[in-house]
Amino acid sequence: MSASKSITRVSTPDLRARKGGEPIVCLTAYTAPMARLLDQHVDLLLVGDSLGMVVYGLDSTLPVSLDMMIAHGAAVVRASEQACVVVDLPFGCYQESPQAAFRASARVMQETGAQAVKLEGGLEMAETVAFLTARGIPVMGHVGLTPQSVNTLGGYKALGRDPAVAERIVADARAIAEAGAFSLVLEAIMEPLARRITEEVAVPTIGIGGSPACDGQVLVTDDMLGLFGQFQPKFVKRYAELADTVTQAVASYAAEVRARSFPGPEHCFGVKKPATTSA
Repeated sequence: MSASKSITRVSTPDLRARKGGEPIVCLTAYTAPMARLLDQHVDLLLVGDSLGMVVYGLDSTLPVSLDMMIAHGAAVVRASEQACVVVDLPFGCYQESPQAAFRASARVMQETGAQAVKLEGGLEMAETVAFLTARGIPVMGHVGLTPQSVNTLGGYKALGRDPAVAERIVADARAIAEAGAFSLVLEAIMEPLARRITEEVAVPTIGIGGSPACDGQVLVTDDMLGLFGQFQPKFVKRYAELADTVTQAVASYAAEVRARSFPGPEHCFGVKKPATTSA
């Protein structure tokens, strides 16, 4: 009997080496069943704090706790074998100081088995990124529209039309890349700006409402599959409408239960199927 082929998980150095090469495929995952389905098709699974809205029905990502992120991150790691798993640091656990960020990140790495953490912010977070990476914690950055700063930004809107804002985002991206991040999410910024940043930074950029020129792309899986219908950002392409499929399946089930046609004999224990008669 031949030995089964071992599966090597994608590492953060593997992803960093993809700069300018084959695009990096990323999707979000919050649960073991979804992670298991996505794992063989993607390079990176992001356990995003978007789970607050997608899974818990919250209005924003702000109420998401570190314990929530760890629970979901551990589930995704257990259910995956191939993809690099990155876990978001939620609001409030890392902004205070590099030391606070390290304590939160250490918990994530120890309790989930993930390969990296992701944090939002630009120039103001560069010191923290350098502090973490110097201590063995790989970091994915996130600039442009940063959902944890929604109250400061004045809502969810694309950024970079104003030249001054565009230059600030470029400076943010450079600072985080130079601080040691292995990759950088560019969210909801003007396409030419995302293209420029991709050309100017030395680490892979992952676009979500960015540019096809980015080194990779990420979407919220529930958006892409048509499972989350509260709103649809411009940058989301629906590859399926699974909410309709679920609704139809549940309606059929409800109708059969009410008609007592389910469960049938084949679904029950100790009941023989009616004998079939030949003509």
